Amino acid sequence: MKPIPYGHQWIDNYDIRQVVKVLKSDRITQGPKIKEFEEALCKYTGARYAVAVSSGTAALHIACLCAGIKTGDEVITSPITFVASANCVLYCGGKPVFADIQEDTVNIDPKKIEEYLRRQKVGGRREKVKAIIPVHFAGHPCDLEEIHRIAKKYSLSVIEDACHALGARYLSRTSPFPSSRGESRGGDERWVKIGSCIHSDMAVFSFHPVKSITTGEGGAVLTNNKDLYEKLLMFRNHGITKDSSRFTVHGSRFAGSWYYEMQELGFNYRITDFQCALGISQLKKLEEFVKRRKEIVNTYNQELSQVDEIILPVERWYVKSSWHIYYIRLKNVEKRKLLFEKLQKSGIGVQVHYIPVHLQPYYRKNLEYKQDDCPKAEKYYESVITIPLYPALRKSEVDYIVKCIKEFYKELR
Repeated sequence: MKPIPYGHQWIDNYDIRQVVKVLKSDRITQGPKIKEFEEALCKYTGARYAVAVSSGTAALHIACLCAGIKTGDEVITSPITFVASANCVLYCGGKPVFADIQEDTVNIDPKKIEEYLRRQKVGGRREKVKAIIPVHFAGHPCDLEEIHRIAKKYSLSVIEDACHALGARYLSRTSPFPSSRGESRGGDERWVKIGSCIHSDMAVFSFHPVKSITTGEGGAVLTNNKDLYEKLLMFRNHGITKDSSRFTVHGSRFAGSWYYEMQELGFNYRITDFQCALGISQLKKLEEFVKRRKEIVNTYNQELSQVDEIILPVERWYVKSSWHIYYIRLKNVEKRKLLFEKLQKSGIGVQVHYIPVHLQPYYRKNLEYKQDDCPKAEKYYESVITIPLYPALRKSEVDYIVKCIKEFYKELR
């Protein structure tokens, strides 16, 4: 059996044909496919606006810029995430603040967010906190309604790091939008798609090859706010606008249709047309991808629940996870390295998602974070292994992975 990666894209001949069509066209970048992809994302999620960019990291960066994060500002986020979720704050001159996680979902704990805000208010420093970046870890939505309540109470922006969660849903009990923005369950409850921005200012997606869909590299920011949308467009393209209604200096009387203004210090975070052609094609298969991921998860849950030494991931009743990754936690943390190495030697791609961001050397040295700042996150990290999960994973490969894990624990007895 050839090596099994922990994650992998699914690209078929239809995807390839869509990309080739664009490569044979006159416009391979900054053409019509970008807008088409953005409109498809809006149609799928229910958000009003989308801005596609070169990566999920770029999306996080411009979202923070549009939220007005600047030197001295603080942004609360989760320690269990890829470093980009916190680095985007540093890029703007701000400081990431880590609130500990819930033990079961591994998502940021709203109680810990509010505890920090109360302490800052008592200390007279509440005005430094400007935003919250909740991370939908492994595709399991955070408690967005509670986070939104806290953000509204303290006048904070909410930027969802939804890079794991395209295709996920949560049960909204306070949706301000009509039924067309969600799937009715009865009464006022609706299943709402992550990315709808019903309880946030912006939501960020990644289209890296291991994510729900791929454009190779790529990302997007979604929002329902037109002003934010127009700022996002500028930050994506060097801070430049060609919209005459936004000009602050209208040029000389000799200026023509070539005229543009750089109004912000933006970046070249543009995505290409051929990447967006792939994204459009992939998005059509998203529901099937999520369905297949769930089938694999069900097999893992059924088989690995027989191993007493393992704690399995949860899916709370009010969410439908997109199952970006499948992680197991070992009750005996001293066996983690041994199991990790056994699976690697067996040709199984395993990973650890994630090393807590506050324990990274840069954060310890420059922001003075230390061990025990987020004890639940650190305890989780010591015990976790990510095993393969992606739509193209075959049943025989799933069975083999389960077999190797069970054999490891049999050998220990």
